[in-house]
Amino acid sequence: MLSVRVIFDPTQISRPTAIALGNFDGVHVGHRHVIAPILPTSLRDRYPNLTSTVVSFSPHPQEFFSQKQRSLLAPFDEKVALFKSLGVEQLVLLPFNADLAKLTAAEFIQQILIDSLQVELISVGFDFHFGSKRQGDVTDLQNIWGDRLTVIPEQTMSFGDTDQPPVRISSSNIRTALAQGEIDLANSLLGRPYNLVGRVVQGKQLGRTIGFPTANLELPTQKCLPRDGVYAVQATLNHPDANTQSPILGVMNIGLRPTVDGDRRSVEVHLFNWQGDLYDQHLSVNLIKFIRPEKKFDSLDALKAQIQTDCQTAHNYLVLAQQKLVIPIHESVATLS
Repeated sequence: MLSVRVIFDPTQISRPTAIALGNFDGVHVGHRHVIAPILPTSLRDRYPNLTSTVVSFSPHPQEFFSQKQRSLLAPFDEKVALFKSLGVEQLVLLPFNADLAKLTAAEFIQQILIDSLQVELISVGFDFHFGSKRQGDVTDLQNIWGDRLTVIPEQTMSFGDTDQPPVRISSSNIRTALAQGEIDLANSLLGRPYNLVGRVVQGKQLGRTIGFPTANLELPTQKCLPRDGVYAVQATLNHPDANTQSPILGVMNIGLRPTVDGDRRSVEVHLFNWQGDLYDQHLSVNLIKFIRPEKKFDSLDALKAQIQTDCQTAHNYLVLAQQKLVIPIHESVATLS
């Protein structure tokens, strides 16, 4: 698979460009509709000289204005890997600072899109705004690029009961679904299982004392975590053979571990029928099903009994789902450091 060039320095941009413009947190189903028109496969016949480019902002504009770190569905390395899997040739990250924030819509078009990026083809979502105070919109882009502008309408998806209204595909709705433990909905809106990728670090090793050893994951600080509780998961190790190995089934607990007086949030994965040393390796974990919320048990024996039940519930669901071929396997992200 070809690599994606990540550009911070505007002098290194490969020009002229066909761009998809936006924040693209999560690279969900709606985002992929925006990106599709500028992929090499779409450009090959009519625009073979244009470089397929995603243009985004760092940090997220909301993070700049609030001065508060924003949790992300796909932190930087994960987002780059997702763009790579789609076939994007370069990612240009515009530094969202005071200078960029004060540009008018007209200045953004001239200085960034025309002068710097030499944009010849653009794809955006219907609600994309730009320039100081979000004054610019798709109409301003239409005035310059005409039929070389693609505007993707609002994307919705039917989910659950047929009498329920369609759900808008958006990063905010995915966040809400994750916060409520609605993994089925979040995964549908993403178009793939929600994924946690991290380094396995030393824990308190309490799990192995009750027969359920766990891998403790150290995640990127900005990674958006779902509701505390127990999940059925699929895991892969990020090593050169990761793309060919079968996923390892397991259960994952996110939370404070109240039964053992835990004092900080942790992410722990117990893998079924697996032995080996995972320390310092990177583990990629797909969240497939929310099983139950976290709770405090009266004793370790009660906790052990519940974990046994959780493992059986998760195993039954995952095996059945695999047999029905309903679980897409998300490509492992191996670029974390």
